[in-house]
Amino acid sequence: MTVVDNPPTGSAAPAGMAGALASSKGAGADRAFRGLAVAAGVTVLVILALITFSTTSSAWPAFTKYGSSYFFSTDWRPNQKKFGIVGFAWGTAVISVIGVLLAVPTSIGIALFATEVAPRRLRRTITTVMDLLASVPSVVFGLVGFYVLRAPLQSLFRSIGDSVAGIPIARNVLGQGSSGISLLTAGIVLAIMITPIITSVSREVFNTVPRNDKEGALALGATRSEMITGVIIPHSLGGLTGAVMLGLGRAMGETIAVSLLIGASSSPQITANILGPSDAMPSAIARNLSEASGDFRAALIGLGVTLFVITMIINVGSRRMVSVIDRRIKGAA
Repeated sequence: MTVVDNPPTGSAAPAGMAGALASSKGAGADRAFRGLAVAAGVTVLVILALITFSTTSSAWPAFTKYGSSYFFSTDWRPNQKKFGIVGFAWGTAVISVIGVLLAVPTSIGIALFATEVAPRRLRRTITTVMDLLASVPSVVFGLVGFYVLRAPLQSLFRSIGDSVAGIPIARNVLGQGSSGISLLTAGIVLAIMITPIITSVSREVFNTVPRNDKEGALALGATRSEMITGVIIPHSLGGLTGAVMLGLGRAMGETIAVSLLIGASSSPQITANILGPSDAMPSAIARNLSEASGDFRAALIGLGVTLFVITMIINVGSRRMVSVIDRRIKGAA
């Protein structure tokens, strides 16, 4: 008699799996975490919306009353009820560009030295110093610029102005500067301020480059500089772009240091002379808002709204640029 074993019905295993899947152990914690994460994201959006609404509603009288002249005029005379913000926007853009142009090469050089060249002990020291500088309050940089840099820069600006007095284009850009308080001074201090930020982010980006890629380039006969330009920089372009945009955003929003060093021109104009005084949007708000009222107050808040919109556009554009660069690098790879 042949005994035929009946195959297992398989009901026990599926029942056990179903029981495990149906187990509620940990489900409550997952739901709580998910709820907290969603609440945090929604809170950020709500705060952003409230900031936008409150500032825009406060500045709306200036927007509606002065119309296009508010955004496209350089005539800023509060005592005559004339408010044109182009001069302030120009000053903000100039000092921010100067700061970025001076800070980016220095920051990338320090980050590359700290990650690829410096000994381990020195690397730790550089990292610590950069992190400490990034935490220094901006007013300290402003005071250093005002009390330490202003006098030497005053002599330097006068020498530069005298040397280029006979050169038509150069004297328009490097005209006579007499006080050391100017767009260039503010830009130099901004560069000092944003260098630690760009350096820290760039250093972390460089550390993400795979070691195999770097060692492979060296094994193929590339020098260290060729490895840096051919492997590290292309791999890090997206992160470097983000670091630069972060520094630019910090430079555009800086208030106290710029207020001390830019010159506080009452009605700033569009000028190519970076050795002359001017004013920026954040510093104008900080200097006048406490004593302003009526249309003047609305116009100052409008400066903040405009700066907010410009900053958002730059951030969105930088994110788009980073994504495009990453796609191109991955496509090339």
